[in-house]
Amino acid sequence: MNHERPGPDEDDRRRKHARLVSLLDARGAGTIVLRSAAAVSWYLDGSRVHVSLAADPIVAVVVSPGDAWLVATSNEVDRLQAEELPDIRVRTVPWHTPIDAVLPSGDGVLQEADVAAELRAARASLLPAELARFRSLGRETTSALETLVDELDPARTERAVAADLAGRLVAAGIDPLVLLVAGEGRLAHRHPLPTEGRLGSRAMLVACGRRDGLIVNLTRWFDEGGTPAEPFATDMQCIRAVERAYLDATVPGASLADILRAGSAAYAEQGFDADEWTRHHQGGAAGYAGRDPRATPEANDVVQPWQAFAWNPTAPGVKVEDTVVVTPDGIEVLTTSTASAHPIPSTVGG
Repeated sequence: MNHERPGPDEDDRRRKHARLVSLLDARGAGTIVLRSAAAVSWYLDGSRVHVSLAADPIVAVVVSPGDAWLVATSNEVDRLQAEELPDIRVRTVPWHTPIDAVLPSGDGVLQEADVAAELRAARASLLPAELARFRSLGRETTSALETLVDELDPARTERAVAADLAGRLVAAGIDPLVLLVAGEGRLAHRHPLPTEGRLGSRAMLVACGRRDGLIVNLTRWFDEGGTPAEPFATDMQCIRAVERAYLDATVPGASLADILRAGSAAYAEQGFDADEWTRHHQGGAAGYAGRDPRATPEANDVVQPWQAFAWNPTAPGVKVEDTVVVTPDGIEVLTTSTASAHPIPSTVGG
């Protein structure tokens, strides 16, 4: 797989800018400063604005109704302008000058912390070029993970499997943000960081991959011989029914709290402990953050058309997880290894 990062889409950028201007108008402000990985990557069409995967972006974006510009340090600007940045004005500061020191502040300037929920809403509804990139990422991440699962041997160690998967993702231009592997002796752990333990007859593999700023999340299972045995097969069928309840409730206008109530109620209906949902987070909105945001009983974010989600219901020894998008025709699964049959209409987003 050879991924060339697409350039900026002028229509997407215009519509993103318009969303931020509407936010500024609603708040009576003239400028907004974007600093988080989610917000900066969204506005810059997925440009790689990091060095360390764990650190904040190495740039800041300043947006006003009539302008947008970027601040970068002198040691970063050459690579960024040559390889990453769209057509946007750049202000360069010495590498030893903190970027925050030169950013606008005070009356009339919004910082991200002031409008976190509004910014999430602004980037929630995917635009056409974003959706095309997300579909491609979903297919390639899924293909890498499922091809690896098909090749696994019970004698392999969890760390060796994670290293193999990381190499496949990086070769496709995908940042492996989270890689989890649990062999049959560690399936009780919901977030199993890989160890030197061997897979054994059953294993769970989780990948969260980022490319072009967007993040997909998926979980897949390995079974020796390829045919899951009981009671695992029945338990997986039941946890998929819980996932179905989450997906059925994920419709435009529903709040994340509404969806969580509907999905969590399905645990008891499927024979699991009614409190099972309290033992691990259940997922939430997706896109430019792993969960944007995670669903909680207090989460009031409302589902928008063309918004991405990743639900991950779990119970002892079972879990299911895919990344999907809410379309006018229902739920489209992005984490599939086959090409999408859905065209990308010009009415995507707003």
